[in-house]
Amino acid sequence: MQHPNDLRRHIQEGGLDARLCAVCGCGPSALGTKRARLLKLLDAYQAAFAADEEVGLFSGPGRTEMGGNHTDHQRGRVLAAAVDLDALACAGPSGDDVIRILSEGYPELRVDLSCLTPKKEEEGSSAALVRGIAARIRELGYQPHGFHACVNSTVLGGSGLSSSAAYEVMIGVILNHLYCGDELDMVQIAQIGQYAENVFFGKPCGLMDQLASAVGGIISIDFEDPAKPLVKKLEYSLSSSSYALCVIDSGADHADLTDEYAAIPREMGAVARFFGKDVLRQVPEEAIWSHLPELRAHAGDRAVLRAIHFYTDNQLAAKEAQMLENDDFYGFLRLVNQSGQSSAEHLQNLSCWSDPAHQALTLTIALARRLLKGDGAVRVHGGGFAGTVQAYVPQDRVQEFQAGMEAVLGKGCCHFLRVRPVGGAVLI
Repeated sequence: MQHPNDLRRHIQEGGLDARLCAVCGCGPSALGTKRARLLKLLDAYQAAFAADEEVGLFSGPGRTEMGGNHTDHQRGRVLAAAVDLDALACAGPSGDDVIRILSEGYPELRVDLSCLTPKKEEEGSSAALVRGIAARIRELGYQPHGFHACVNSTVLGGSGLSSSAAYEVMIGVILNHLYCGDELDMVQIAQIGQYAENVFFGKPCGLMDQLASAVGGIISIDFEDPAKPLVKKLEYSLSSSSYALCVIDSGADHADLTDEYAAIPREMGAVARFFGKDVLRQVPEEAIWSHLPELRAHAGDRAVLRAIHFYTDNQLAAKEAQMLENDDFYGFLRLVNQSGQSSAEHLQNLSCWSDPAHQALTLTIALARRLLKGDGAVRVHGGGFAGTVQAYVPQDRVQEFQAGMEAVLGKGCCHFLRVRPVGGAVLI
């Protein structure tokens, strides 16, 4: 924590450059933009709050799902990575029990920590996430108090890069630093964020998004024991491949998709319960094939197909991690394409049955495959139904690919990303 004026000089003189490069995995060319963001936050903080109180700088990155589409909520395996887009905060203790957050482009958020139970009127809001994170930290035996913060995020909402997880991790890192002595590790920070989203925000999400954001780098996760997920950080540099990671915004409307998302774990769960289990990870795959007639009658064909996807993508996620560890990127790309095919055919999360005229994700994937001309890989990214597609594009064809996508989907639809080596972070 430093006085804002001292911190401003430190940033302007390049004193934070090495830390920014280490956390974000960026080169010198990107430092000017990052310094400008930090200085703007400092100015906003001093204008809005006490100009002389000491502050810190905190960051939570967005994430990209690389393998394991809708496997986490069935205690399966996933492959994910933090990316170089983040929620960034200048924050300091408020001296009371009220959290006040000024996020650029949004009204001021106030959360009074004298009440740490879910509020119906806050469901689906940032206030619910903040209150839920503070509540869970208190349940763990700490005494969180208020803080002031100014926030800027480059993880745009609806981008498919999990702006909510970035925000949750950032808030968790702030409270951990200010009131927990940095004792909570990054897996705990992720679990706290998931708790807030499930219990207070009202979204039945898994843990993948928060873990990828909190831990950083490329990580292989096994959720067989959800209380103690096995997290392995892979020592693979995506920048060493001759491919660029691109997330493509299909332009589809994200509104009112909660039921579509919720139907996937519900239907997979119905298949598991046929065998007296809670999740598919507890059911041997062969049991599905041995009981197909009964399962179809019990849960329906789509539920059975979604279960088949779980077993397929659960295995692929583990194999994809092995390919990267063995430095076999072409083998990895082959598996990514197989994963995308399973999502399309079995998981069926590219479009909504209630709105068959609009199939933006399916069309985006078809266009990306045409532009890739049999090279690289492409798959649905994240929850599906609307939103984004992930592609691995040969470096020497990035401009051609981007131009082809933008000609149909509009300028700015392609987000070329770098993997960020560090997840949730106290920058200073």
